[in-house]
Amino acid sequence: MDRNTITGIILIFLIFIGFSLYNNNRLKKGYDNAITVAESYYAKGELENARAEYINALRFKPNHPDAVARINELNIKLGIVAGEQAADTTSSAQQTQVSQVNKADQALPANINDYGVFATSATGENEFITLENNKVELKISLKGGRVFSARLKEYRTHDSLPLILFSGDSTVFGFNFFTTDNRAVQTNNLFFKLISGQKTIDASSEPQSVILRLMAGDEKYIEYKYTLAPDKYMLDFDVTFKSMDGIIASNQNSLTLDWKMYIPQQEKGRQNEENYSTIRYKYFQDDVAGLKINSKKELETVDITTKLSWVAFQDQFFSSVVVSNDFFLNGSVSSTRTLTSEKYIRYYTSELGVPFNPASSNALSMKLYYGPNSFTTLKKEGLELDKLVFLGRNIIGWINRFMIIPIFNWLDNYIGSYGIIILILTIIIKIVLFPLTFKSYQSTAKMQVLKPLVDELGKKFPKKEDALKKQQATMDLYKRAGVNPMGGCLPMLLQMPILFAMFRFFPVSIELRQEHFLWATDLSTYDSILKLPFIIPMYGDHVSLFTLLMTASTLLTMKMQGSSPGSDQPGMKLMMYMMPVMFMLILNNFSSGLTYYYFLANVITYLQNVVSKRFINADAVFATLEENKKKPMKKSKWQQRLEDAARQRGINPPKK
Repeated sequence: MDRNTITGIILIFLIFIGFSLYNNNRLKKGYDNAITVAESYYAKGELENARAEYINALRFKPNHPDAVARINELNIKLGIVAGEQAADTTSSAQQTQVSQVNKADQALPANINDYGVFATSATGENEFITLENNKVELKISLKGGRVFSARLKEYRTHDSLPLILFSGDSTVFGFNFFTTDNRAVQTNNLFFKLISGQKTIDASSEPQSVILRLMAGDEKYIEYKYTLAPDKYMLDFDVTFKSMDGIIASNQNSLTLDWKMYIPQQEKGRQNEENYSTIRYKYFQDDVAGLKINSKKELETVDITTKLSWVAFQDQFFSSVVVSNDFFLNGSVSSTRTLTSEKYIRYYTSELGVPFNPASSNALSMKLYYGPNSFTTLKKEGLELDKLVFLGRNIIGWINRFMIIPIFNWLDNYIGSYGIIILILTIIIKIVLFPLTFKSYQSTAKMQVLKPLVDELGKKFPKKEDALKKQQATMDLYKRAGVNPMGGCLPMLLQMPILFAMFRFFPVSIELRQEHFLWATDLSTYDSILKLPFIIPMYGDHVSLFTLLMTASTLLTMKMQGSSPGSDQPGMKLMMYMMPVMFMLILNNFSSGLTYYYFLANVITYLQNVVSKRFINADAVFATLEENKKKPMKKSKWQQRLEDAARQRGINPPKK
């Protein structure tokens, strides 16, 4: 690495650090200014304005304890929450955001009689039924008859807490419709009655059901039936509308299934989790689509005018899915990225059209999936749910589905360490590719043998205007020595689909989640050997050792392979060495399993180069060169066409 390259890298790091310090200073000033305004409002007794400015301050320093404490105080003074609620571990900013949405979605009419035939169900005591098996524990609320929370028993959050997909008022699930007297009804706000089942039901040994009814009169009701089987994350959800003619408006041929949810952060690597969180849906008898992953938009909304089979609220490793056994008529989904509370990473909404005939009793058959984004588990459920695990498109996805995952699962049956599994997987891939790349490695090695002669040509043609002559002479040299100068590019071209497949595979592989290896505590997210006191843009606030090893091994491999035609130019050299540095900045926050794989691949590539060089006889290369010098050089058709075109433009090609 020459002096200019080193100087360039140092300057780039200085720019990143300088920008980081500037950004931190800007955030501090923004926070201080908002606090100053908030304190002035507080001193004047303008408590609502003060509270708004304290919440604004949290945009610059999320969850700052002083601002949160003052917001809690103002919540009590303004009567927004009771004192015991403000003492809850959940930040008041989070409580405010969730409660504001639910107030809009769940507002009750001023008069209970405004509910019409559902007036008797407008009030009641909220109770919970627990329906569980060995995989999942579901809390079902009588208010709304909905699943109130879902805990996955075999998983925990990054900080060792129970993993709960959603809980409490952070979710809405119910049907919206109009009655014959034009009253708007939201079943999410009304109280159901427990008809069948105990308060605690264990479905670990055999399927168990819970039946709830929303009464609208004698033998007139909406019935929810939840059925959970052993060893399943999927439960059946059957809805029956009994004798709703004369109650639901006769001109309604569909109802709206209203589903909203805040998605809590479960993983240490928030950036990775945000990048792989999205809404996915399957068109009826067609392909799976969804919002773009890794989108930076604050709000995304999609209106779907065709039939759907299912809709999924997805984060990096877990999903909540509602499936119709028939179809949804249409749908509208939205995803909000920036939230007040850092506890959540997304706010998802969906409104799904459900077929309905008010003239007769209706039975809707659906399923609800609350579980991991495990390719194997979702594949068994069918309905193309395995496409929730985004493995890449076209050839990248095929490599992952039909090569990487089968090998990975086979190794998983016999080996307990995922670090060793990744090592063996890397070796297998390299062995498979080696016969295809051996000749290319040899071509690279021969170019190294000829490098002194190429350097001599550089001295022979030192002027810039002689660049074409130098390039022509270099190509003739390689050709006479029997070397393909583009052969060194072939290994990279062959490996690119594998590299991209691994780039997709590791960040979404739930098998690596919270798996330890060496200094990495979780192979699904970044490893950190040093916490930085500041944030470097793109790079982050930590140092990943696997990423450093990957970068160093890449530079070492590139140096060993040597230069190709044109790469000895200063600009090309700088670009060659800058690429690994850029990847280091980008991948520092990615899965340590991914950077560990890239490091292993570089080490094995280096060893393969060493082995390939042992098969190169420098004397034989020079002998071939000397022998071919005695023979007339036959021009290729391509070279002949280039020279003819040059003559037509009045340019004489360089003579040999």
